[in-house]
Amino acid sequence: MEPERIDAAEFDRLVGLDDWRYVLGMVVAEFDLPTFPQAAGLVSAIAVAAEAAGHHPDLQLTYPGVVRVQMKTHAVDGLTTLDVELARTISALAEAMCAAARPTEVWDLELALDTMDADRIRPFWRAILGYDADAQGNLVDPQRRGPALWFQQMDEPRTGRNRFHLDVTVAHDVAEQRVADAIAAGGTLLSNARARAFWVLADADGNEACICTWQDR
Repeated sequence: MEPERIDAAEFDRLVGLDDWRYVLGMVVAEFDLPTFPQAAGLVSAIAVAAEAAGHHPDLQLTYPGVVRVQMKTHAVDGLTTLDVELARTISALAEAMCAAARPTEVWDLELALDTMDADRIRPFWRAILGYDADAQGNLVDPQRRGPALWFQQMDEPRTGRNRFHLDVTVAHDVAEQRVADAIAAGGTLLSNARARAFWVLADADGNEACICTWQDR
């Protein structure tokens, strides 16, 4: 039977997935363990479960004992019931090993470049970064290590503002707090017209960044 496709909102409503958050087309979880060897043990257990399921997530182990798991169904370039089933299995493994889930600390980063002509500058950035272009023309790291670079079409040149800004995608249930923290740290809210999809902020020098979630897109 083919796995059933699901979207972010459907995933968010499912039970037994409190450890997980939808970020940039994938579901992501982080687990904190007391020691590095214990964290490595969780990675090993996940690898065995993933191999048995025939569905393989990306795993990252960092000192002192944090395991990050992110996954999607690559065959459909999105989420399916395979991801739901494996996410529940991984959460059960983590709980059995006394790992503490950190769902509100999940985040990821994209780079956005404002331009009048993306086709003209895309080859340069692809060559500089060693990235691949996806079906939408975004540039992505084939090793899935660096942030993606996408091009935002401008209607007219705006030389008075920075053309680079950071898109910081966070768990949807911490986005407003992240915005508040940025303002409290000296930032300015430039626009919330597209919230909850994203909020546009700037630092004291006018350098812009967006806090983004999957919601309302």
